[in-house]
Amino acid sequence: MAPIRPRRREIGATSVRPDRLAGTTYDARLLDSRNDADWMTADPWRVLRIQAEFVEGFGTLAELGPAISMFGSARTKPDHPDYALARDIAERLVQAGYAVITGGGPGIMEAANRGAAEAGGVSVGLGIELPFEQRLNDWVDVGINFRYFFARKTMFVKYARGFVVLPGGFGTLDELFESLTLVQTHKITTFPIVLMGTAFWSGLLDWVGEQLIFHELISPSDLDLLQCTDSPAEAVASIVAADRAANGAPRNPADDEIVMPGA
Repeated sequence: MAPIRPRRREIGATSVRPDRLAGTTYDARLLDSRNDADWMTADPWRVLRIQAEFVEGFGTLAELGPAISMFGSARTKPDHPDYALARDIAERLVQAGYAVITGGGPGIMEAANRGAAEAGGVSVGLGIELPFEQRLNDWVDVGINFRYFFARKTMFVKYARGFVVLPGGFGTLDELFESLTLVQTHKITTFPIVLMGTAFWSGLLDWVGEQLIFHELISPSDLDLLQCTDSPAEAVASIVAADRAANGAPRNPADDEIVMPGA
């Protein structure tokens, strides 16, 4: 019997076997303060590689059109209710005229890419090199693999008109609070951020009110930058309404309840 070859791992635009890799990622080597000058001599092309990631992202997504970025856990299983919820939301976004952007991995990302693809929309996956095996899921139509998180994060924001955030871990929280900071500091404007799952997010929102607002670390109005709901129709309707307002389009009452055919 022929030996089983290990699955390949995506590193930027390259696909390689795990046993052919260095023990760390490009991000880790870039951020390692113990070798803060080493990269200038050991890897003088790193700056150009970073530049190339931005050029690749801009060139690939420049004509994408209206899109929404969706975030959530990579650990969510296909039989979990959140997986079905992500598919539903992605389908509704496609019906409303949007492409769907995810991190391109498993779990919620796969569900959102699947929902978009099955609805006939554009399904985008922005992958990242990780120390453990991960590849773009099979439902991605347009995929880009990044070495550096900061280049990837730029694409999530630059080509999206809003975020939908489902339950997730540290990575999801990072994406959520980064987007909140960009909106709060007016780096991006009229950018709706919708949290899906009131039971999951209510504790965090309560803490923001009881600690951050109480201690005057943020303004009370900053909490209004978030919308939390359990309704896919409400989530998509709020995104469409904010997008119309941002582009000066008149409000359409039909947007208040965007429902998939047969739903």
